[in-house]
Amino acid sequence: MLAAERKLKIIDYVRKHNVASVAQLSQDFGVHEATIRRDLSEIEKEGRLRRTHGGVVLVDRVSSEPSFTVRVNERVEEKTSIAEQAIQMIDEGDSIILDSGTTTFQMARLLAAKSNITVVTNDIKIAAELQDRKDIKVIVTGGTLFPESYMLNGLFTDHALRKLHVTKAFIVIPAIHPKLGLTHFDDQFVSAKRSMIEAAEQTIVVTDHTKLGGVSLHNVAPVTQIDVLITGKEASDTQVNQFQEAGVTVYTV
Repeated sequence: MLAAERKLKIIDYVRKHNVASVAQLSQDFGVHEATIRRDLSEIEKEGRLRRTHGGVVLVDRVSSEPSFTVRVNERVEEKTSIAEQAIQMIDEGDSIILDSGTTTFQMARLLAAKSNITVVTNDIKIAAELQDRKDIKVIVTGGTLFPESYMLNGLFTDHALRKLHVTKAFIVIPAIHPKLGLTHFDDQFVSAKRSMIEAAEQTIVVTDHTKLGGVSLHNVAPVTQIDVLITGKEASDTQVNQFQEAGVTVYTV
């Protein structure tokens, strides 16, 4: 097998399994470990995989995402199932943060089953969805409104979040990796998400399966700061096991 062909097959192997050891790749491809290490070094320089101690992980680079109008119509069934599971985790008397996003918007739509809760959000569409609920107190963080979404973000948002302590925070993220944690492509959004996590007794990430294994430029939080991950049943067993091994409770719905 030519080196170029072997490197493509290595990438396919890691894409399927998310992670691989040098020893395993050496055995599967029938070449010396030194050859695998050389292949991995070249692949890493291309930005397609990331070396770890003794192995390699897939780098699914996330550099942007569509507008809210587009995202709200994508994977609706999966997001609704995730929202239904997340709602079950909310108890009477809870104070919660709903991060701005399409999955948390689905949660807001389903909050009719809950009462006597306080919802903190940086999303004016979520706030509007809850405006007629007399038994739900809604706190909007304030901040700068971003044109392609209903998100409030910036200095005022950060200031408000740092003054709060809530029972649970429901976080959305464009990329979450079992080893590299939560990352975001835009540094403007990192501070608010960190503040949400720090404000909560329990942090729950709600995200569809396409975000699993993704890596973006800016670190938000290590996976050790996440208590629960709720994602779609489309997530592979390998992906689920990796997050569980990192200490995260995972629900696939």
